[in-house]
Amino acid sequence: MRVLFMFTAYLVGLIGITLACLGAWLFVLGGTSYYLIAGISLLCVAVLLSRGSVFGPWLYTLLLIGTLAWALTESVFDGWALIPRLVAPAVLGLWIWSPWIAGRIERLARARMILVTNLVFSLAILIFVFGSGYRISEARTISFGDPARWKVMDGDHSDAGSAGDWAYYGGTPAGDRYSSLDKITPDNVNLLQQAWSFSTGDKPRPGENSKGREFSFEATPIKVENSLYFCTPHREVIALDATTGQLKWRYDPGGDMSHNVYQACRGVSYYDASSVASAGPCAHRIISTASDLPRLFELDADTGKPCEQFGERGTVDLRDHMGPVPPGFHFISSPPLVLNGRIVLGGWVYDNQTVGEPSGVIRAFDANTGRLAWSWDMGKNPANRPLGADETYTRGTPNGWGVYTADPKLNLVFVPLGNATPDYFGGQRRSFDDHYSSSLVALDLTTGQERWHFQTVHHDLWDFDLPVGPSLVDLPDDRGGSIPALVQTSKQGQLFLLDRRDGHPLAEVDERPVPPGDIPGERYSPTQPFSTGMPQLLAPKLREADMWGATPIDQLLCRISFRRMRDDGLFTPPGLKPTIGWPAFDGTSDWYGATVDPERKLLFINTTFMPFQLQMLPYASALAKRLFAPWGGWKQPYPQPDFQNNPEHGTPFSIVVKAWLGVLDIPCTRPPWGQMQAIDLLTRKVAWQRPLGTTEDMGPFGLRLPFGLPTGIFSMGGSVATRSGLIFIAATTDQYIRALDGKTRKVVWQFHLPAGGNATPLTYLGSDGRQYVVVAAGGHGGLQSRNGDDIVAFALPHR
Repeated sequence: MRVLFMFTAYLVGLIGITLACLGAWLFVLGGTSYYLIAGISLLCVAVLLSRGSVFGPWLYTLLLIGTLAWALTESVFDGWALIPRLVAPAVLGLWIWSPWIAGRIERLARARMILVTNLVFSLAILIFVFGSGYRISEARTISFGDPARWKVMDGDHSDAGSAGDWAYYGGTPAGDRYSSLDKITPDNVNLLQQAWSFSTGDKPRPGENSKGREFSFEATPIKVENSLYFCTPHREVIALDATTGQLKWRYDPGGDMSHNVYQACRGVSYYDASSVASAGPCAHRIISTASDLPRLFELDADTGKPCEQFGERGTVDLRDHMGPVPPGFHFISSPPLVLNGRIVLGGWVYDNQTVGEPSGVIRAFDANTGRLAWSWDMGKNPANRPLGADETYTRGTPNGWGVYTADPKLNLVFVPLGNATPDYFGGQRRSFDDHYSSSLVALDLTTGQERWHFQTVHHDLWDFDLPVGPSLVDLPDDRGGSIPALVQTSKQGQLFLLDRRDGHPLAEVDERPVPPGDIPGERYSPTQPFSTGMPQLLAPKLREADMWGATPIDQLLCRISFRRMRDDGLFTPPGLKPTIGWPAFDGTSDWYGATVDPERKLLFINTTFMPFQLQMLPYASALAKRLFAPWGGWKQPYPQPDFQNNPEHGTPFSIVVKAWLGVLDIPCTRPPWGQMQAIDLLTRKVAWQRPLGTTEDMGPFGLRLPFGLPTGIFSMGGSVATRSGLIFIAATTDQYIRALDGKTRKVVWQFHLPAGGNATPLTYLGSDGRQYVVVAAGGHGGLQSRNGDDIVAFALPHR
């Protein structure tokens, strides 16, 4: 037993030395003195234990009482925040007061009540901590709104999804992702079961999902008649029977995609040409794109064969007038918008690699012939004039890579724009780059003329591009009529409520001062727009007390890291000193956007809180450190760097952007890391919010644990709302698809998927009369959720 005593004393002493040294460092940086005091106290406990003194356990109990008081002061009964502060100390207290340590000290051994009392005290702390954590994880309502809005009324309702189809990525051109189907309800959803699944066979190839090369199955199928149509990450287009899941056809556009850092395709589009006399044999068409080189193609929806009358034997080369486009530098990741005989698209570009990347031009093609109808190039005057034979579209302009939405009555397409490349150094940007960067642009669907635009970030230096088009909704006005509105989500957690006729804000937007930067040659906007008339979805500014970890030591290291970085809030500009991105390029909300219930005037959105650290480096210094290889220009093969290293060739500065994780490979900020929120669009307040997801199937160092804590977790993928009041979402890393009751905000059903469901579901009516819910379960390379190749369908049992 003497060996056990000495081992405990040495262990406590080692912990004490570590806390004291690191605590002194934190104290010098301006942080709390707790760790320094605790470290010195533990060293005293270690000495007393090594001597078998009765005062050793008692001193530790005093330290534990002080730790409890300090933890409650910092955390205010937040169970997840208490974990790193109290769990390890309480476990150590259980051991020190156990029969094998304190029970072997003669004076304490005789006082059994003292032993039991201290053991119970340590155990009570553990129960309190985890009990508080689970209490925090329960949904919390802020405002229910009018309960009458939850009544399902017969007749007089939105026609969204009323035919049982899902013909657009967002259900309709409005992008509301709402279905008027109500066969699955909060009362019977617990009976929902898997109806069928289909394996595409498309999984990561060698070299993908490594060094930042991401393979992600993000597709949302569309459903027309009794067929589902979707694309795989490597761009195969597949048609399934929507009721049985049986394969109808598949088409592989081929090509070498090994240069792509992203293997992702969010969906395909549908065009009904049956009423067009000159349409030819392809009366119903599926429209998609290839990503080896940017190509647009059309397929016969019934057979999967190319529509020969479209473009050149079914294909349009999107490199026309684009100038140099090396493999992997430009492709279309989102489904084109198809409406009123037009195919409208922009495209993804390989961000942060160099100046003068391929143009962000927005183009519209005739859906029947593939001929160019118009092009909107912000660098040309006028923006949509025809180009001469030797002209190219303006290179390096802000691009629109997300899903577009449209208003058929206003004949407008809404294009969410990103930044002029590169994202993090803007000293060389042109006036039109700054005019349109991170803006929502409304274009006339027929002519391409700009009707209006609204900027959400001025001189964006954070990669806060708009990742998805707005959700459209009609809201009541003061005179008994309605206002055609839209809600634009953003990476920075702002919701912009605009009139979609002219883009003016319907909810107040204020220009507020933001901190300046110190990079030579850069310019900084003194203010940024804040949508103060709508709820703020971003996390509050970080404090040292918000640092997290599994133990006091890794939390302490995160505190030191926090104190060594610059953090002036949301718009802290990147600099030579490391800065905190909270959020960063993945944003509070990304390409999946929000879901709108047009009947109840509610918006549902899942938000993620993932911290990043950013540091700019002089270009020559970054090159000398071999963060990337030199490049000779567009005629030379491009040496792709690791994902976190952004060379920004042609500018004086490069940047490193990486997730801010602790030594145990978990975030340095406390949970919740993911939430689901409901926003009342009438009162413009949060109706409810709750943590979404658990830590199951994730863990330190890439481990996939079969259990998890309900902390709320990162998500990538959207939701679907139904008229019965349900919200379906599968975006979390724990591989569950869930149904939430939109009124009570509780999870009323869940199913564990075979892989990450990091896509947006859809719901529709099958030929058997049942309502189906379908989601792609293939994982996400960025979130490192488990990869797969399944499309999974759910339905209520046959009656």
